[in-house]
Amino acid sequence: MTIHRDDTGVDVRIEVAPRRIVSLVPSLTEAIAASAPETLAGVTDWCSHPPDLDAVRIGGTKNPDVAAIIRLAPDLVIANAEENRGEDITALRSAGQQVWVSDIRTVEQALNSMARLLEAIDAPFHSWLDDARSRWESLPVIPATERRRAVITIWRRPWMHVGSDTYAGDVLRLLGVDNVLADSPERYPRMRLEDLPPYDLAVLPDEPYAFSPHDGPESFDPIPCALVDGRSLTWYGPAMVQAPAILVSQLALALHNGDRPAST
Repeated sequence: MTIHRDDTGVDVRIEVAPRRIVSLVPSLTEAIAASAPETLAGVTDWCSHPPDLDAVRIGGTKNPDVAAIIRLAPDLVIANAEENRGEDITALRSAGQQVWVSDIRTVEQALNSMARLLEAIDAPFHSWLDDARSRWESLPVIPATERRRAVITIWRRPWMHVGSDTYAGDVLRLLGVDNVLADSPERYPRMRLEDLPPYDLAVLPDEPYAFSPHDGPESFDPIPCALVDGRSLTWYGPAMVQAPAILVSQLALALHNGDRPAST
């Protein structure tokens, strides 16, 4: 048994190479599945990767079945400060569970946080993390003249957007897209489109709201809209390996189409 400190500064007692892990974070579920196969005893209903995941479902990220988690007798529960409720984490800890809470708001934090977690659980397979670090750290610096100012919209009815201090905002920043709501006092502000500051690109991911070519872009016309892969934009873990290439391609497509002269 070794004591480690999670992202929030809490000490967590972890057995060497835990054999039973419950993950309350879809992206970290994928990371554990890739790095420490056969250790996942329980996952949320939203844990969709890998597709062949075989583990007990213990509810959603916001409403996990705490009693069911305890019955699984995990060596470790993995949670996230943003995705999971504090009261559920407290309830698990009060029941004697060891809970590792991640707090990830930038790409660099994601890489470092996952490296610490995988080291703490003695995960045998983590070459994907080295690949992800290499790809993100080798991105070219985008000149100011080529950067875009974007609104990153994640919901409608009501309209909700990415605000300050978010992983998604940092991902786009590294790809040359600056969030016009980066200085918002809220991380996910609700704001009518007519009240947004000036922007020259709208970024519409397919999760949590499933924006599509026929649902979303019409509200921003004539501003170019980039319909992007939500997993690439918001999931840390193995998704980070291909995320730069996927997002750059989707952003470039939107800007290319938006720069075309209007048809006559």
